[in-house]
Amino acid sequence: MSLMKRNGNSFPFFPTFFDDVLSSSLFNWNNEHYSSTSTTIPSVNIRETHEHFEVDMAAPGMKKEDFKVELEGNTLTISSAKKQEYEDKREGYSRKEFSYQSFQRSFTLPKDVVDEDKIAAQYENGLLHLTIPKKEEARKKTPRLIEIS
Repeated sequence: MSLMKRNGNSFPFFPTFFDDVLSSSLFNWNNEHYSSTSTTIPSVNIRETHEHFEVDMAAPGMKKEDFKVELEGNTLTISSAKKQEYEDKREGYSRKEFSYQSFQRSFTLPKDVVDEDKIAAQYENGLLHLTIPKKEEARKKTPRLIEIS
């Protein structure tokens, strides 16, 4: 059975569900969610506050030792390489499996804004959280009311 697009809708007020679903990015995982090596790239949320930037990376099943966080110039790179091996020998049979997972995400930080020496990272419950403080002089000042004389 194959799905085919029909021109002519019996119910013009009813949205064409299959058109919406089949044309959405739900089925387009080529470039958006995978790296060039067909491995999943962890999703990130980035938030800016008055005092710092926050980066949250979803990476369940990993350990903090699996990550490498580097700052070179104004490029922040989060990467991981993890290799697992498993071998089972029973009653004359042998089974050996291995896997290798890696990813790398890089972000360009604004020049002369970040206090490089105070960047902190922590990993807990599948979430890598980075706090990237801003320099005092780079923080936006709150609006000041100027009195008219």
